[in-house]
Amino acid sequence: MTETLIFDQVHLGVPDPEAAARWYVQHLGATPGDNTDRIWFGKTRAIFLKNATPAPSRGSAIDHIALSYPDVAAKAASLEADGVTVTTPVTAAAGLGRFAYIADPWGATIQLVEEPGSPAFHHVHLRVPDPDETRRWYLERFGGEQASLKGKLDGIKYGNVWVFLDKGPAQPSRGHTIDHIGWRMPDLMTRAAEFRQQGITFTTEPQPGPPGAFSPVLMSFAEDPWGVKIELLQRRGE
Repeated sequence: MTETLIFDQVHLGVPDPEAAARWYVQHLGATPGDNTDRIWFGKTRAIFLKNATPAPSRGSAIDHIALSYPDVAAKAASLEADGVTVTTPVTAAAGLGRFAYIADPWGATIQLVEEPGSPAFHHVHLRVPDPDETRRWYLERFGGEQASLKGKLDGIKYGNVWVFLDKGPAQPSRGHTIDHIGWRMPDLMTRAAEFRQQGITFTTEPQPGPPGAFSPVLMSFAEDPWGVKIELLQRRGE
C-alpha cells in the first residue's frame, strides 16, 4: 500500500504576491503566513508567485480550488458587497449542501462550500480526460484515501483536503492563476527514486530550497500525464 503524502500547498500566479496575500486575508478569512507572499487556511498553505499575466484557472488542468465556510449564503453576500465577482450564485446540491463560485481579481476560480467550523481549504478540482485513470495514478504514487464526500462525490482524501476530478479537455496548469499544487514527504530523495521507477519525470530535479527559515529543505517539480504541475518537497523537521 502506498504511503499517503501530505497535501502541503497550492501556488497561485499573480502580478503582486504581497497584495494578493492581503486580499485573501481580508476577503476570504485566511491567516497571514510566515512570509508576506503566503497565507494559511488551516494547515494548508497558499503561496503566491509573481506572474504579470496569469491565465485564468478555468480551462486548466487545475480548474479550481474550494474553501469551506459555515454559511455560504452569508459569505457570498458579504463578498459581493465588497465587490468580489460571484460567478455562480448560491446553489444547493442534493446531499452535498450549498455552494457558490467566485473569481479572485487575478482569475482564480474558487468554490465556496458549506461545512461547519472555521474557514478551511476544502479541495482541489482537476479537469482530466479520464478521471478513473487519473485517480489510480495519484493513489499509486501519492497514496491517499479513496472516499466519497457525503456518499455523493468520489475523490481522494489527503488528511482534510480532497482531490476531485472532472472529465474534460484542459490546458496544462503551468502559467495559469492556479499554477501548481504540492505534496510533502519526510525523505524526498528516497521517494524521488521510487517516483522515477513509477514513470514520473521531474521538470526540476530535487534540490535545496531557497534561503529562509520557512523554505523547504528540498524541493522539486514534476507534471502528471495530464498537465497538472506538481511540487514535491521535504520540510525541516520531517
